[in-house]
Amino acid sequence: MTQRLDNLQAALERVLGGTIKVLKRDRGEISVTVDAADYQRAAMLLRDDPALAFEQLIDLCGVDYSDYKNEPWEGPHFCVVSHLLSIAHNWRLRVKVFAPDNELPSVTSLSDIWNSANWFEREAFDMYGIVFEGHNDLRRILTDYGFIGHPMRKDFPVSGHVEMRYDAERQRVIYQPVSIEPRENVPRIVREDHYGGLH
Repeated sequence: MTQRLDNLQAALERVLGGTIKVLKRDRGEISVTVDAADYQRAAMLLRDDPALAFEQLIDLCGVDYSDYKNEPWEGPHFCVVSHLLSIAHNWRLRVKVFAPDNELPSVTSLSDIWNSANWFEREAFDMYGIVFEGHNDLRRILTDYGFIGHPMRKDFPVSGHVEMRYDAERQRVIYQPVSIEPRENVPRIVREDHYGGLH
């Protein structure tokens, strides 16, 4: 396993060179971080260079780092994480890219490089509001068309913005502002000396 990771790391450093901002080896895997400006070029090299040959994008997701590990995060908040597979070399790679603008997070689409990115990018757009430049059909995929906001962002309210209910008078489903009062649930702690028959 170590030799395979050494080979992959050497190939990555040779092909991508200075494009790699961070290369991390952890738990038998390699993760690389690239700049948003280099993202599409790096993806094409990862796919097309025979030394790497990452033929498949097997997953892509968004991440909101704004409150990472319950601590303030310095730098861009929104990240796109892609998982690649090389069948030819039997190795995997994680690629991370941070959207430089927190107000309107945006990175280049990879759907022209790996068509499997299409729905994954739509999901990241829907859940996090990350815009994928060059995507030919970037629209919501999991939430309703009238949905307000992006539910996986850490600043999204737990109760949401609107609720849906059936109105018997109108005989249809209607949307209305959320009527749930926000509250904080504090877990009850059992402090009995003989709880559960224990002495």
